[in-house]
Amino acid sequence: MELQQIRYFVAVAETQNFTRAAERCNVTQPSLSQQIINLEKELGHKFFHRLGRKAVLTEAGETFLQRARQILAGVDDATRELGDGQALERRIQVGAIPTVAPYLLPPLIQRCREEFPQLTIEVREDFRSDLIRGVLDGELDLALTSLPVKEPQLSVEPLLTEPLLLVVGRSHPLADTPQVTAKQLAEHAFVLLGNSSSLTHQVQRFCGDHDFAPRIGYRCAQIATVKAFVGLGLGISILPQGCRSRDDDPALVYRRLSGRQPEREVAVLRHVQRYQSRGAEQFLRALRGWLAERDREDPVAGGNTRVAAPSKT
Repeated sequence: MELQQIRYFVAVAETQNFTRAAERCNVTQPSLSQQIINLEKELGHKFFHRLGRKAVLTEAGETFLQRARQILAGVDDATRELGDGQALERRIQVGAIPTVAPYLLPPLIQRCREEFPQLTIEVREDFRSDLIRGVLDGELDLALTSLPVKEPQLSVEPLLTEPLLLVVGRSHPLADTPQVTAKQLAEHAFVLLGNSSSLTHQVQRFCGDHDFAPRIGYRCAQIATVKAFVGLGLGISILPQGCRSRDDDPALVYRRLSGRQPEREVAVLRHVQRYQSRGAEQFLRALRGWLAERDREDPVAGGNTRVAAPSKT
């Protein structure tokens, strides 16, 4: 059964004439008649007594007419609601890794509240592997995470590339060292996030590339705790530049490492087969615009970040 067949049936019932019904539906009379015949065959009932030029409803036709009108009314209401509803497709679920969520999402959500007041953003802060699974399973519309991500079902849009900075306490010996090399880090204890953190894996890979394993003194669940421990002189750490804040404790000193600078790339993920709602499009538009402005205006947070060109998708 097709919606158009139902429309043709109601038109014939109301005009009691196949020719006038065809004119009302803007189709040829033979085409309309054939669709009515197909509908009758499919449902196993004759709907009209064909009395010359007049079409009179049978008992089955009378019964079906009530339901047919309800169906068309429901479809028309849904069409109007979709066309007029300002709040539809305005609730999205966004995930972000812990080294992105506290620094990128609050100002971005504030921007969305100003530009798109109808948009509701539900946030999930989680590890990269869990966010990838959330996008793949349809639980998340979008996820902000570090690369690499190798999932053929995911669209990966690079957003920015930022350096990883050495952070030490102001009283730490490395704070006044003119050129800190990766090899020198092997002599000091690290303060890192847990094993599930993508940043921790990247720091371990960086140290491994320089032929040593980081000596981990403390593991923390949050970046704020890492900073606090480093400020107390309990160890050193390596953090993305985006985690550096104007409100940081003055006891923290950020330094670039000499030689090849470690860096990370942050991207937004979405499922390639998932319908991208208007809310998701608005969020992405705000995200790209905010990053471009931050890179121009905030030398602390974004001055040395490279913002990727906006995606065409």
